[in-house]
Amino acid sequence: MEANLTINKLNTRFSESIVDVHSYRGDHTAVVRKKDILEVCTFLRDDKELLYNFMMDLTAVDYLGREPRFEVVYHLYSLAHNQRFRIKTRVSESECCVDSIVPIWISANWFEREVYDLYGIIFKGHPELRRILLYEDFQGHPLRKDYPIKKRQPLIGPIN
Repeated sequence: MEANLTINKLNTRFSESIVDVHSYRGDHTAVVRKKDILEVCTFLRDDKELLYNFMMDLTAVDYLGREPRFEVVYHLYSLAHNQRFRIKTRVSESECCVDSIVPIWISANWFEREVYDLYGIIFKGHPELRRILLYEDFQGHPLRKDYPIKKRQPLIGPIN
């Protein structure tokens, strides 16, 4: 299976949902409107010719100064076809949330919690969205580019 098949199927089925498509050195990416992320991901997983049945990674990128400020990046893999594909969706700072894909790929659970913890992006419908790396009273989200680099916070652990 070639990535062009994935791109062609997405463009045919979701022409209104696809914001951009690009390829670089064998990596293929589709940028999808935020409101359509669940439908597109479900299609990529369930389509018999594509079968992107493994969500390898999920992360975010902060483009401080650009609006929408954030991109959530999904790295997918088809075990049946040995094919990788990347989906991105853009998230504004003012509406810093996107639908959770945990119902599609359970492996997204901890990745979404990590992005929530470090960037502050909320995943609607996540079964237990809470911090995973930092303690609950930690102020801010340290991977945001406007997080003060010299900000001092106490390192605390569980109270025994």
